[in-house]
Amino acid sequence: MLRRLPLRLLALLALGLLALQLYFLVRIALMNGLDPQSTSFQRSEIWRLATEKHEVAWSQDWVPDARLAPALKRAVIASEDAGFSEHGGVDWDALEKAWDKNQREQARADKRAKAVAKAPARDSDKPAPAKPQAKVVGGSTITQQLAKNLFLSGERQLLRKGQEFILTFMLEALLSKQRILEIYLNNVEWGEGVFGAQAAARHYFRVDAAQLAPWQAARLAVMLPAPKRFEKRPGSAYVVGRASTIEARMGGVVLP
Repeated sequence: MLRRLPLRLLALLALGLLALQLYFLVRIALMNGLDPQSTSFQRSEIWRLATEKHEVAWSQDWVPDARLAPALKRAVIASEDAGFSEHGGVDWDALEKAWDKNQREQARADKRAKAVAKAPARDSDKPAPAKPQAKVVGGSTITQQLAKNLFLSGERQLLRKGQEFILTFMLEALLSKQRILEIYLNNVEWGEGVFGAQAAARHYFRVDAAQLAPWQAARLAVMLPAPKRFEKRPGSAYVVGRASTIEARMGGVVLP
């Protein structure tokens, strides 16, 4: 009897995991006709704002694909995922490059940490220098980012990454590229409490998402990796310079 217990637990665990995948599958299939009301990331942000700031300043207004400026779609693809229209959800080459870069960054961080440890002792009343941290870069596609934002937490865990891959392939199998991009652009964060292209266009440029000029679209695309940081200085030299590069690439982007 005791020997059978682990097998039963494993069977229950397997059934639970299967049920979870079926739940995700049905949710994604329904997105062919139903717009998602919120994402996992948005709900976590609402909780954070409510608990930390005791208020939830929120701006989001869903607009259909036809009311999203083609310039914005091209800018986001050029900036975030140049192979979006061709890959099957995961850009393996980009992941490999990101892995190699992160390994090099980690090696540099470890080297700096050793140098700090060997430095002469400081006065006891002075704070110790922070341990150098490696700058982590990602190789996630737009579909992977959407999978994570829709259903998962932001924690960097192996199991979470595995679930992200499964969700990514589900999204690619059940939704068109056009629909994936539409959902992504309507839910992605563009600042604290600013979600979706329409809210971002109104917040930063006082226009609708359908009216974004190429230079405006490029600036919004540049902000996506770190919107909370860039929203403090949306016209900074880095944003403007990077936006010029993105705008130059937009002409070569083929929309799905």
